[in-house]
Amino acid sequence: MDKTLLETWICCDLRAISDDDLTVDTERPSGQREMVASTATQSFNRFSNLWTVAQWNFSIRESVNQGYAHKALLLFREMKQNGLEPNNLTFPSVAKACSKLLNSKYCQIVHTHVVKSGFQSDLFVQTSVVDMYVKCSQLGFAYNVFARMPHRDVASWNSMILGFAQLGFVDRVVDLFHEMGIEGIRADSVTVIGLTQSALSVKDLRMMKSVHSLGIKIGLEIDVSVSNTWIAAYAKCGELGLAETVFDGIDKDLMTAVSWNSLIAGYALFEQCPKAIGFFKKMIHGGFRADLSTILSLLSSCLQPEVLFHGKLIHCHGIQVGCDSDIQVINTLISMYSKCGDIGSARYLFDNMLAKTRVSWTAMIAGYSEKGDLDEAMTLFSEMEAVGEKPDLVTVVSLLSGCGQTGALELGKWIDDYSITNGLKDNLIVCNALIDMYAKCGNTDNARELFYAIPEKSLVSWTTLIAGYALNGEFKEALDLFFQMIELRLKPNHVTFLAVLQACNHGGFLEKGWECFNLMTKVFKINPGLDHYSCMANLLGRMGRLKEAFEFIQNMPFEPDAGIWGGLLSSCKIHRNIVIAECVAYHLFELDSQTAGPYVEMANIYASAGKWDRVAEIRTMMKCNKVRKSPGKSIVQVNGKTHEFTVEDRFHPEGFLIYETLENLALHMKE
Repeated sequence: MDKTLLETWICCDLRAISDDDLTVDTERPSGQREMVASTATQSFNRFSNLWTVAQWNFSIRESVNQGYAHKALLLFREMKQNGLEPNNLTFPSVAKACSKLLNSKYCQIVHTHVVKSGFQSDLFVQTSVVDMYVKCSQLGFAYNVFARMPHRDVASWNSMILGFAQLGFVDRVVDLFHEMGIEGIRADSVTVIGLTQSALSVKDLRMMKSVHSLGIKIGLEIDVSVSNTWIAAYAKCGELGLAETVFDGIDKDLMTAVSWNSLIAGYALFEQCPKAIGFFKKMIHGGFRADLSTILSLLSSCLQPEVLFHGKLIHCHGIQVGCDSDIQVINTLISMYSKCGDIGSARYLFDNMLAKTRVSWTAMIAGYSEKGDLDEAMTLFSEMEAVGEKPDLVTVVSLLSGCGQTGALELGKWIDDYSITNGLKDNLIVCNALIDMYAKCGNTDNARELFYAIPEKSLVSWTTLIAGYALNGEFKEALDLFFQMIELRLKPNHVTFLAVLQACNHGGFLEKGWECFNLMTKVFKINPGLDHYSCMANLLGRMGRLKEAFEFIQNMPFEPDAGIWGGLLSSCKIHRNIVIAECVAYHLFELDSQTAGPYVEMANIYASAGKWDRVAEIRTMMKCNKVRKSPGKSIVQVNGKTHEFTVEDRFHPEGFLIYETLENLALHMKE
């Protein structure tokens, strides 16, 4: 250790750990904090010089284990003041207390006393000091202690591996693991969990599989904690199949609620509500009880209007198991109801919360933003600031998303200014959201300017601007930016390719479209999704290659949805191909006989060909199937206020003036 640093630390005294700290212990509710302070004072009055080091150690250890970290440090101070010297069993408990408090100042004080004691070379003590610094995110200090240890066991290595893994330093984790092997230290379950976390931090599936193989090789597949970690990691890497395989391989007698929750959380991550619910039923039938984690994961899987009923059932189950008053559950319920279209229920829960957090406000604001009700979202935003709850980047990003969705450019600019004033624009996530907002509002100049002002662009930055160009008809610019990105050796993902294929589709660039599709599948080895196939099918249809498009759709590795068939039907209408249109319409009617769009399209195709008898047949089919066409609607924003109109809408308060103005405009157009 550096001599100057050591001398500085030795100047620190345990007086820095004051009695006042006890009253601000955030680990316990206020009533319990007062009780702790009272208990600690009474205990100190009873202590005397007759107490042995072992008795002090026991009291310190019990305080830490019961969650009273500050009390443990005060006991340590009292022990020193009574003239007793700590031993190798004292320091690990004291170090653990510092870890729980996440206080780097206390860490340094305790480390100083370790150095001054005769136990600075004790393996157990040194490992606890390393672990203390790691848990307080002081990796530099942790590594300095670790590197100077004359002897290191697997626990020492694991502390450093976990520390670097949790902060995403994958290269350091791999290097440490290799060094550990060279020193002849055999990996254990904690090592494998650390390596798994490291692979997960960068979503490196290849590394994940290698760690999995290592675990099997050293016989850890029977360790349920390791298996649970693998389930969660595979699910977060998008490999639900492998997560299910690991789950199925767990011995039924060893399986825990965490095993079930890990896979349910995986389904929730990909919004697979039916699978999550089905798996939950198996969990209950298997004799396991739902806990807070189960309810949160299940609610997180319900994010579409069609699964609102399931969300309500889970809400009821949460009430039955007694976690409906938990603030995390209420916040998740607000988000669930909002995303499922039941904004009224979300607002009811929000209004009845006794103590709203920043997450609560943000969830409700996001709900209104997603619904397109920016007036109410901004009202809540103002109320949030008025009660002293400061909006964060998630709040701002939610509002920007709503601005992009509704085309509210002026409000978007105001939020841009707000993010500058409040120091949020330095965050890359906010910058990307601003690029997206400007592009969706049609202001590609501001989006481009902001993009090039970002010093270190992420893949999301590039993809967002490419998508923005495509959305605004600047197809050549979108392709140029994509190939510029490739030249810089940045690896595009499936979202980037979707944006590029959309540009090719709307621009009618068939050759470039095939080039990008082949680049995706053959060079970058990315499996196309339904959206990518849909873009190519639409592109072929637009260019009049209707037969080729039809065969392309039939040969897809997925079942075509209504969107793909609907796009081809529109192309058949443009190119007046009745034969293929009839085949496509058959598939659409099979998928959904209640949607009006395909009937209207086929009626128009027959009408353009003069086949009026067929038009009559289509209308008869619509009546027999009780299909109704929903009227179209428009949303206009005037002076920050959103106005919605449907066809022949006469209910607006300013309706008379609006239609009078429209008639005047129509006359001007005729002139």
